[in-house]
Amino acid sequence: MSATEGFNKLRFSRIAGTGSYLPAQVVTNQDLQSRIDTTDEWVFQRTGIRSRRVAAEGEQTSDLALQASRKAMDMAGVTAADIDLIVVATTTPDIVFPSTACIYALAIADKFVASGQNQCALVVGAEVFSRLLDWSDRRTCILFGDGAGAVVIKPSDQPGILSTHLHAEGEHSDILCVPGTVHGGEHRGHPFVQMDGQAVLRFAVRVLDQVCRETVEHNGIKGSDIDWLVPHQANIRIIMATAQKLGIPPERIVVTLEDQGNTSAASVPLALDVAVRDGRIQSGHLVMLEAVGGGMTWGSALLRW
Repeated sequence: MSATEGFNKLRFSRIAGTGSYLPAQVVTNQDLQSRIDTTDEWVFQRTGIRSRRVAAEGEQTSDLALQASRKAMDMAGVTAADIDLIVVATTTPDIVFPSTACIYALAIADKFVASGQNQCALVVGAEVFSRLLDWSDRRTCILFGDGAGAVVIKPSDQPGILSTHLHAEGEHSDILCVPGTVHGGEHRGHPFVQMDGQAVLRFAVRVLDQVCRETVEHNGIKGSDIDWLVPHQANIRIIMATAQKLGIPPERIVVTLEDQGNTSAASVPLALDVAVRDGRIQSGHLVMLEAVGGGMTWGSALLRW
């Protein structure tokens, strides 16, 4: 099926399995009476609540989600190998980052607009990483900057976002993270970015090469066909290594790293905007976006401008 044929075909979905999980600890209204000025009768009359469950010390959001997910998967008759998308909704992540679930904004917006469910989507990447930095730690404070980038996506009778390719490996979460969270009004864990720079560099060079090759093979093109590479602005060595493996010369790479630093989720849309506004990216150009981040997560998108 071609890209255009895929855009014009809709399919339905159905729920194949459900699951749930509650922590073991029960806190009743009577338990609360010893802590606050209230009674079981007062709470129940005004809310209809008699008790609630509370996670045990050390029991995280992801632990609860895992148990509910396993039950839903059992009912649906699927295994982890069958799952190719995970979406988690929460306001209480285990730690600041990596996130409880990987959300890839451009790919999600593309699917909603291409399916016809939405007519105009705004995708924004924005970071104030300066507030997550230990400014006495030269391993991290030299790297990151603050900024935002955005794109608007609308329907088109010609393919614009040709393909997206998304990956994650949670086992590498410790090499780039902020392992802190809020508990009882106080932060726990390390509240600043910590990074194993060499491990991140090795990982990024390997997976970005793989996902870029996946992208060109999926679309039946060569690296030399790409007019512009707009990479995640993390490290010039990673950027150049990826481009060299693709056969893209330096003059066809959009680099904003020098005077902006690594703006994380903002870096790709920010660099894209710079290259569009200064006239480098023109109508008809083939543009590849690629990024890697904490999690570890990585992905790419191929665009026809």
